[in-house]
Amino acid sequence: MVNNMQIEQVKIIDIHVDELSELLIKVVEDDASIGFLPPLSYSDATKYWMNVLDQDVHLFVAKINNQIVGSVQLQLCNKQNGAHRAEIAKLMTHPNYRRNGIGRSLMNKAEERAKEEGRSLLVLDTREGDPSNLLYSSIGYIHAGKIPYYAKSANGELHSTILYYKSFS
Repeated sequence: MVNNMQIEQVKIIDIHVDELSELLIKVVEDDASIGFLPPLSYSDATKYWMNVLDQDVHLFVAKINNQIVGSVQLQLCNKQNGAHRAEIAKLMTHPNYRRNGIGRSLMNKAEERAKEEGRSLLVLDTREGDPSNLLYSSIGYIHAGKIPYYAKSANGELHSTILYYKSFS
């Protein structure tokens, strides 16, 4: 666990877009399955981040020495029949900082915010076999199923995604 880590909510993307774009590029280069394939251009990464925030998306970042080293999104469902649920999306940790509790801390913050928003069910998906599967299982997410051939990797191989959920009383 990193001692000097801070978790913050980002409400204005402009002042963080450079660091977030660099983080996204770095994790994609490191084979993270978060919707992008390498090589990811700085322009595409910036375009992505500039369109992330809205009233239903909460973005949290982990900082060490005032530098962004991780992020996660809590995407609130805005459908009438889904006001009790939210999705966890794009959990990422800079490769140089992995295995230090950053992902766990980001997930804890997202879950805390979900509860504040009155959400009692969280869902997420991740590529089968990724280290994130161990994290999600270790913090109480339940394996709900698998979708084969869901995500393509840089070499063209198709991978399954694992669906998880966690409910709060």
